[in-house]
Amino acid sequence: MASLTPSSFDGKVALITGAARGIGAHTARGFVAYGGRVALVGLEADRLAELADELGDAAAWWEADVRDSAAVKAAIDAAAQHFGRIDYVLANAGIASYGTVRQIDDAAFERVVDINLNGVFRTLKHSIPHLQKTRGYALAVSSLAGFTSIAGLAPYAASKAGCESLALATRQEVAHLGIKVGVCHPSWIDTDIVRGAEADLPTFKAIRGKLPYPANSTTTVGECVEHILRGFLKRKSRVYVPKGVLVANWSKAFVNSPATWPYIRRLTSRTVPRLEAEVDALGRYHHSHVPVTKPAGD
Repeated sequence: MASLTPSSFDGKVALITGAARGIGAHTARGFVAYGGRVALVGLEADRLAELADELGDAAAWWEADVRDSAAVKAAIDAAAQHFGRIDYVLANAGIASYGTVRQIDDAAFERVVDINLNGVFRTLKHSIPHLQKTRGYALAVSSLAGFTSIAGLAPYAASKAGCESLALATRQEVAHLGIKVGVCHPSWIDTDIVRGAEADLPTFKAIRGKLPYPANSTTTVGECVEHILRGFLKRKSRVYVPKGVLVANWSKAFVNSPATWPYIRRLTSRTVPRLEAEVDALGRYHHSHVPVTKPAGD
């Protein structure tokens, strides 16, 4: 595995969406620690400004909603002008939702897909002209959930599976431009989203505990960042966090086959009604810190 050094990213610039917190913010810190500069893109202006202040001259920030194509383009173009280049892109902005397909409202379902899938499309689309100039690398953040769906996470799983397919197709389309596109598949990472879901929905935590490794484990955000940055350095096609997610990719046909259905049916027949009751009692379909702003034109 490539070795990261304090000068690994000297002279390089990474643009990160969803940079205000979680994987995005920690990746920005790591990229700067290894010599690079970062363009921070996200919705929470106060948090972005605070992170940029922490990182000093190596960072600058732009507020943009990945649901708004014009805003994403403006942020990416401004970042390229500010730094003079973009070498790496981490299409990381994403949210999860609560509730089953029969329960969740249309707007909540569509919001997850628009951010997690369409937002990655907009980020890749508007980054490509800049990455072509540097023969750069983009990493789209999918998930373990793209391989192994869990009841109550249908929009999240669907969007992350779509993100993988989008990235793989884009990889073929831009190879002749000298650009490499990879897909990142984190399992459950110790971030606000995972902690919030387990606090909001005890049944979700119980379901996870009955699943095989790595779906039943939580990985530190620090380990996740190390995998992402090594993925940057080696321009990897796949980044698995932890490495055991690779097995989930290889075994997804079996996991989703008739052989496993009797176990899944027994599990979900007990847990889904409890999960739906918890979501009803909670009174919302997203984790608590999801911003409520809408893109221009909505």
